[in-house]
Amino acid sequence: MNNDNDNNHTNDFDDSDEVELRASHHKSPHPILRTIFFWFLLSLVVLGIWGGRFIFEKYNSAHKAADSLYLPNSMIKVRDVKTELKQGRPISILLLGTDTGALGRNFRGRTDTMILAILNPRDKKMTLISLPRDEAVSVSGYEDYAPTKLNAAYFFGGANAAVRTVQQDLNVPIDFFALVNMGGLEHLIDAVNGVEINPLMTFSYGGYSFTQGKKTNMNGKKALAYVRMRYDDPKGDYGRQERQRQVLMQLAFDGTNFENLINQKFLDSLSKQMQTDLTFDDMLLLGSKYRIATHNMDSDHLQGTSEMLYGESFEVPSKKEKQRITNKAREALELKPAKTGSTTGKDFHINTQIIDPDRT
Repeated sequence: MNNDNDNNHTNDFDDSDEVELRASHHKSPHPILRTIFFWFLLSLVVLGIWGGRFIFEKYNSAHKAADSLYLPNSMIKVRDVKTELKQGRPISILLLGTDTGALGRNFRGRTDTMILAILNPRDKKMTLISLPRDEAVSVSGYEDYAPTKLNAAYFFGGANAAVRTVQQDLNVPIDFFALVNMGGLEHLIDAVNGVEINPLMTFSYGGYSFTQGKKTNMNGKKALAYVRMRYDDPKGDYGRQERQRQVLMQLAFDGTNFENLINQKFLDSLSKQMQTDLTFDDMLLLGSKYRIATHNMDSDHLQGTSEMLYGESFEVPSKKEKQRITNKAREALELKPAKTGSTTGKDFHINTQIIDPDRT
């Protein structure tokens, strides 16, 4: 990884950046960005899990490509993640989607998609919790700028600041992160020769028509149109999220087609779109121990209410709602119950006590 790219992930933040950040709060990103990030990020995680065995067979070629994805994390993790992986215990990965185009640009931008993914191979379950990008927080290490929107944590201090802030906000340990840009979604779907979907409703969008219950093979462009439509769905954005999850689950359980993705050409392309602190050996362990966690998917989100703070619109979850999400995440990680977190204060302790250390 070149020096320019490394510099993009330092924690330096100066006053000139603040102007761009504050201005960015008032820009509404294209609706497709959030769809792309949600879809692409989760596909990457599933890819690592389902493709692990095939990666092992292609060890030498895949190792080189995987190394190019690796971004060393200087942050001290709150628990021994290597031991957790080796023992096959539940792990958490914070998925971050940027809206800046190619990684390595000087301007970090925001992470308009932030999803906490928890993989529990013992319960054969993957828990996905979407976090509101406009949640009012105090970014870890940058408390003087509070209140700040959660999606600005990456802008301030890179992946480290985003991980620390989410940890403190929910009182849940974050073991790893994966960061991607918006590129490559259509190519990913096309690389698996499309996905077969039974549309949940009848509608037309983007030049494509869909009939409820009629199985359709969708290429990348058509699948993108299917998950993009929102305003004609009676459920609004929640209906769009349901269609996103439908496409994701089809990708997740299509293990045979995913083998086609694990090749040097694909990984070389992927390395331009993704960075993670998962090492190649970590990915091998995901493939051998955690692929079973994709058998069941539980999706949820942290719900907030809109409030005006200092002239800006923020999402503010109630304490009860935050506690609900904390309970769900900690249960999925097999951790003892604990109070939800807070981003106010610099020394919040993350509770990592395990419910049953002897469970195998």
